[in-house]
Amino acid sequence: MSILSDFVKEYNSKFVAEKTVYEEGLVGDIKRVKDKLLDEKFLPSVQLRQILDKQIRRARYPMEVAITGQFSSGKSTFLNALLSRNILPTGITPVTSKVNFINYGEEYKLKITYYSGAQEYAPIEAIADFTDQRQDEMKDIKYLTLYAPMDILKDISFVDTPGLNSQSQSDTDTTRKVLRDVGGIIWLTLIDNAGKMSEAEVLEEYMEHFKNKSLCVLNQKDKFSQEQIETTTKYVSEKFDKYFAEVIPISAKMALESRSLHKEVLIQDKQNTLLQEIKSSLNGNVASIASRLDEYFRDVENINSVDTSNNDKLLEESNIQKVLDFINNTIRPQAKDSKEYAIKKDLKGICDILVKEYETIIGVYDSLYEILEDSEEEILKDFDEIHKTYSKELFTIYNSLEGIMEKMAHETYKNIKKQKSNRFEEKSGFLGKNTIEKIEYETYWIDSDNVYKNLFYDDQTIDKMFKRSIKELKQIELNTSEAFRDVFRKIKYKVHRWQEPYELIKKNREIASDLEFSLTRHFAAKVYENVLRSYHRAILENISALRKKFAYFNGALSYSYIQTTQATIAHFEQQISESVELYEKEPTKFTIYHPREDEILTKLKANFSFEKIEDFLTSKRNYLFKIVHYSKNQYLEINNDRIEFIQSKKEQYIKKIKDIKDIKSEV
Repeated sequence: MSILSDFVKEYNSKFVAEKTVYEEGLVGDIKRVKDKLLDEKFLPSVQLRQILDKQIRRARYPMEVAITGQFSSGKSTFLNALLSRNILPTGITPVTSKVNFINYGEEYKLKITYYSGAQEYAPIEAIADFTDQRQDEMKDIKYLTLYAPMDILKDISFVDTPGLNSQSQSDTDTTRKVLRDVGGIIWLTLIDNAGKMSEAEVLEEYMEHFKNKSLCVLNQKDKFSQEQIETTTKYVSEKFDKYFAEVIPISAKMALESRSLHKEVLIQDKQNTLLQEIKSSLNGNVASIASRLDEYFRDVENINSVDTSNNDKLLEESNIQKVLDFINNTIRPQAKDSKEYAIKKDLKGICDILVKEYETIIGVYDSLYEILEDSEEEILKDFDEIHKTYSKELFTIYNSLEGIMEKMAHETYKNIKKQKSNRFEEKSGFLGKNTIEKIEYETYWIDSDNVYKNLFYDDQTIDKMFKRSIKELKQIELNTSEAFRDVFRKIKYKVHRWQEPYELIKKNREIASDLEFSLTRHFAAKVYENVLRSYHRAILENISALRKKFAYFNGALSYSYIQTTQATIAHFEQQISESVELYEKEPTKFTIYHPREDEILTKLKANFSFEKIEDFLTSKRNYLFKIVHYSKNQYLEINNDRIEFIQSKKEQYIKKIKDIKDIKSEV
């Protein structure tokens, strides 16, 4: 039984895919999408993995609220007031040159993250050393993370930005990017600066799309009368209604002063200090810990005994509670839904980007597909033009060769001469005595020497005519071969024009697959092997077949036409001789044969195998027609094969797009 159990376990481990169980909630949903998008079939990039990991971290982190505004609006003081601690440095110069993330931590500490990826930690008191943009060494810092053991940071992380009118455009760009990702925005401005043209321009450029999660805070209300505060608040609320959900005037200075002295804050500080001391002295004796606890309880008792009525009044006048109420009652309840919506929107956006990149790759194959498909009609016409053009030239050569045959036949016919000959006939004589009678008659002979002399020896007329025809035929062979090559060159030129940009094609978005685009570049670089080679081989094969046929006829025309003429003359001499024999035997029945000129021409053509030459040169379905017809069919077959090959490449990406769209629909 144990053997069977071991077998089942081993089988399951090798052949049965273990189903992944995802945790409930947003993080589980993201992990499910992540695993699908990182499937090996998509050849995913490192950047895609990183951005999906970032979405998981984002889902686990508290909602982020960005604090932004223009230069010297008191962002750092305002944040200190929200944290009830004078932590962030303040000053008259734009000291915040980096994004500062303020997150929950069990103790106060500062993490510095550099562009190189390196990180280091520093005491919270050293934050001023890393936020002053006047320092040259600050350019290496990417962002800062401040950790504090404060309850508000368990649900909300604050993001202190450089602002939207920083002296550095990169800082402005960084701030703008941060605003797109956060769950809430607090725009901080000075009351006397609110609504000015410079601020209106910044709001119009950067804040138009963030109304539902934006709060406008008018700082330094302590410097103005109640009437001025109300007038300005009403003016900003009406003028900038499309940018902000609410407008609240405050005094960050008063808020910081009052909140930093709040009993709960003071007690929390004592607790944090106590916990740190206990942690650092765990190896000490119990008595020292007990003593420190006694001291802590006395401190708490003293804090609780202090009259805080003035401080409470100061807190109320600062109006910071309205900001806290907006965060708790408006931003905080929407935080989870807003974050889930934003993350899912980003996941869908990631899917859209991947689809778009695959569509870019499909476009590469589509353009090649169109070239091959659109070229068909033109290429077929080019093949037809080859047949049309060179069939005429072949017919011209045929006429020349036929003229040569006619000349040879005519010269042979001219040199058929008469000659006297005798035959003997026995006749019955007087008194029954037989006698032999000599009878003279005319017969014919061919003066072959004169034929050869006139045709071949004196001025070599026939030799020159044959050589000229052979030369013309060779030129047609070369021109036809070049015309076939031009057909391939036309295909090659169009494909190479397609190839040039795509050999260097790169992904448009960082998260797209490097390997997919590398494979696309490789396909373009190897387009001869992938596409053109089949056309090229076919053209070369057809040229070779055509050349073999031309070579055959070149050989036929180069064959000894003197010997052919001799054979023709010998044939007719034999015919004459045989007719003489028959005539002499039965003169009343037979006549002496005299070859006609057309008979000589026919025999010459037969001896030259002129029927094959005629078929090659003049037939409507001559060899050139057959080669062109075969080439057209072969081209169509190859073109269809290559189009199907390209379509199969496209189908791979169409399938991947469908898979990604299915993933998107599940988000």
